[in-house]
Amino acid sequence: MEHTKSVVIVEEIPTQSGHTIGVLTLNKPKALNALDLEMASLLLDALQAWENRSDLVCVVLKAAGEKAFCAGGDIVSMYNAMLESNGEIPDFLASFFRTEYTLDYTIHHYAKPIIVWGSGIVMGGGMGLICGASHRVVTETSRLAMPEITIGLYPDVGGSYFLPRLPGKTGLFLGLTGVQMNGADACYVELADVLVASDQQPAMFDALQSFSWKLDDKSESLNGQVTTILNGLNTPENELVANVESHRAVIEKWCEPDNVTDVVNNLLSADVSEDKWLSRAQSTLAKGSPITAHLVFEECKRGAKLSLADCFRMEAIMSCRCGQHGEFQEGVRALLIEKDLSPKWKYKRVEDVPEEVVASFFDSPWTNETHPLADL
Repeated sequence: MEHTKSVVIVEEIPTQSGHTIGVLTLNKPKALNALDLEMASLLLDALQAWENRSDLVCVVLKAAGEKAFCAGGDIVSMYNAMLESNGEIPDFLASFFRTEYTLDYTIHHYAKPIIVWGSGIVMGGGMGLICGASHRVVTETSRLAMPEITIGLYPDVGGSYFLPRLPGKTGLFLGLTGVQMNGADACYVELADVLVASDQQPAMFDALQSFSWKLDDKSESLNGQVTTILNGLNTPENELVANVESHRAVIEKWCEPDNVTDVVNNLLSADVSEDKWLSRAQSTLAKGSPITAHLVFEECKRGAKLSLADCFRMEAIMSCRCGQHGEFQEGVRALLIEKDLSPKWKYKRVEDVPEEVVASFFDSPWTNETHPLADL
């Protein structure tokens, strides 16, 4: 049944072969479908209810409106919780991140194919939803990014796992600069699987419903059947230029040092005045939180050696410490609350941030047994 007023519309649609497709629609278009705690809980409940259904062949996760799939998390609610926490870890943040990361982890390990229609803006929490899906669809309108450096947070939602596993140093670069990727970029760095025209969503649903699904076909899994359907959709009329690919050589050169200070200084001192994409990347880094730069570098370094579950457990610690430390609160204030766009970061330069401050973000407030994600 469809509930159009719900922040997540949960539907089941039949196929001509007698099977079922689960459809989840993020339904806060005016807020660019920013993921709040209620939305994350509804998504998780639906996925868990569907996972073992023998008639259900796949899940489609999409969004209402054309501007955004999901532009991030509900950081205004987080800000309000931080204001009231008096320097302690806000209970709301611990609850939000536990639910969000459990949802993201569930998507990564889901037993059925999940198609995410990542058209429009896909940032922050939206990246967490798309990155773990079996079939990640982008279009010519897709704009993907992890711009947390602008608010004093860091690329979470599994960023510590997927960023260091992108080609070369591209993940580190994307995390430090928060620069936007188009659909071609996303496919190039393997954060998306297929690039289609943005008007193809109705055609995709028609194909999903008319397809002769086979659950006992040993030669082609459900994943393979979904791939066949998506490969039949039209691609964008105009070819997109993959900025990451065309700038790959300089990205590798700048990000080669094994310490964050040299990497950041390489990026900030480069003459990119003639390149709009690199200029945006450089500007975002220059205005961003020096503490976040350290966290990005450290999460990529540590996450490269961790399992997905351990990455999410590490991020739960980091995110709750961010809610306690004050840098995240200040970043949200400047960008979204008072909107003066002039955050007063605790340190002016990356080289000013003490090692012990960085280390404190990885200091768990819980024992292994009481960790909120102990059961992942």
